[in-house]
Amino acid sequence: VSGITAPVVILSPATTSEIDQIIKYNLTPSVSDLGFAREFQKRARKTGVQIPIHVEVDTGMGRGGTTREEAFHVISEIAALPNLTLEGIFTHFAESEILSYFNDLQWNEFGNLLEKLESHGLRIPIRHISNSGAILNYPKFHLDMVRPGIMSYGIYPSPETRDRGTLAPVMSFKTRVVLVKEFPEGYSIGYGRTFIARQPTRIATIPVGYGDGFGWLLGNQGDALIRGKRVPVVGRVSMDMCTLDVSRVPECLVGDEVVLMGEQNGQRITADEIAAKVHSISYEILCALGKRAPRVFINKGRADLVEPSLRRIFIPDEERSIARIDGIIRRCFQTRARNEELGDAIYYEMFETLFGKEDRQLELRSDFRYGIRVVEFVAGEVPDQLRNDYFKVTTRVEYTKAIRNPVFMIGCALDNEQLAAFFEDKRCEYRWLLNRGEALVPERDFRVNHVRIDRQDIPLIRTENTPRGYQVWCGSDDLKKKLNRQGRVEIEIETKKLKSNKLFSAHLVYPTRGMEISFHYEGTNIKNVRDVGFFAGKHPYPEVTREKGKSVTLKLDGRTWIFPTSGVTFVWDLQ
Repeated sequence: VSGITAPVVILSPATTSEIDQIIKYNLTPSVSDLGFAREFQKRARKTGVQIPIHVEVDTGMGRGGTTREEAFHVISEIAALPNLTLEGIFTHFAESEILSYFNDLQWNEFGNLLEKLESHGLRIPIRHISNSGAILNYPKFHLDMVRPGIMSYGIYPSPETRDRGTLAPVMSFKTRVVLVKEFPEGYSIGYGRTFIARQPTRIATIPVGYGDGFGWLLGNQGDALIRGKRVPVVGRVSMDMCTLDVSRVPECLVGDEVVLMGEQNGQRITADEIAAKVHSISYEILCALGKRAPRVFINKGRADLVEPSLRRIFIPDEERSIARIDGIIRRCFQTRARNEELGDAIYYEMFETLFGKEDRQLELRSDFRYGIRVVEFVAGEVPDQLRNDYFKVTTRVEYTKAIRNPVFMIGCALDNEQLAAFFEDKRCEYRWLLNRGEALVPERDFRVNHVRIDRQDIPLIRTENTPRGYQVWCGSDDLKKKLNRQGRVEIEIETKKLKSNKLFSAHLVYPTRGMEISFHYEGTNIKNVRDVGFFAGKHPYPEVTREKGKSVTLKLDGRTWIFPTSGVTFVWDLQ
């Protein structure tokens, strides 16, 4: 989602209605009770995925987490659920922003539980307890991971932590003046007439109100910065607007930048200052600001990403349904193409190919390499009849992708119906349609030589011959550490191909960046190899290299995207 590939841990308890979304987006939930864990196991088993989880223990916060008394039993039960990987365990401090005996009590409770678990053979890889206050006040509590919250905004958790580290605010809240007017003495400003001008007054209106998180209580007591000068908020803060007294800034004009939180020309308004004026805390101020306004993310001094305002507005469920969104996109294609028929063609033939599965993430591949090697069987390797009728074919495919499952399968289909079923199965990493021939059977004539991820051999667990096709299952506990991260996949398969069938096709079924497909036939009676390519993308014509009597290679560089349904068919004659 949004280009984020790092694991995302949900620290608050989730509901059972959110389980499918957690699985869909490969999130890591925190678990506080057995009922939720058992339901999660049921859904994970049904979808065939392995999900990492973190267990929260309540050592004194009195909020989320399993109780101290039940923690050992709950964790032991969860550890036995086959589709849940017990990756982490954590608790949360109640007052880590100050030095307190209660923090030590919580630390000791958590440490005693960890010792008990380890004495029973349960060593949980990621143990974490430190929030922002504990990071600054209690370095010895850091364990395997820390959770900086308000610190990530450059805000101290409390005045007591200011001398324990150097932080600088990274968030500002800005707008611009939309109107400047002169008012005479005695004129009232805003709802309730809470501000009466005592002298001729210059008022600037800005398009920010309590609907944007700029609190109603800041009326007649908040401040802003314009042209490096501090100006007061006058009158009540409205839902969408508020007013500033700019009498001391005669040069103020429509379009001037207004800083409501942040720095301008050496002057600064902090979240702590705003919080003090409304009798709140800086945490609430930061969470409330920018509910509707675009959020601009700065990278190396430049705007790197802008979240549009619609991301911050509540959208009713019926407005954000997949069907409605798809309808909007389809009409956009029609408008952009200036032709309804052409717009529909783009939508149905390209967009639905990419996003046709609502319950499935869009999968991408990069640096795709597909090597096909056709050779003659040597004497004695197979019966003479098979040797006369078939080539031995070794295919090796490599690509980089996000690893989704620690256990997956490679499928061998005998017909198009079985092949379609493999495409529907999210656990199927690679599919093969066995060359039709009465003498071929998958158990004997389809062999997975090896599967590797990041150059590490992945064990072949079992094979199954089912009505849906022949399945080779692979997996490793080590892959749990790679979930949702980029990995280099390598699969090598050995099979047979009828000599009378003088063509071989290779298809790309995912959006792919960078490609090399090669067909090697040296030492056989194959001749006159032609390639018939069909590549969809900005650069649909790959570079072709031919070595007569040896190979044909097609290549597109690593910056070029190729869309699904692309591929190549190699056609040849026999001597």
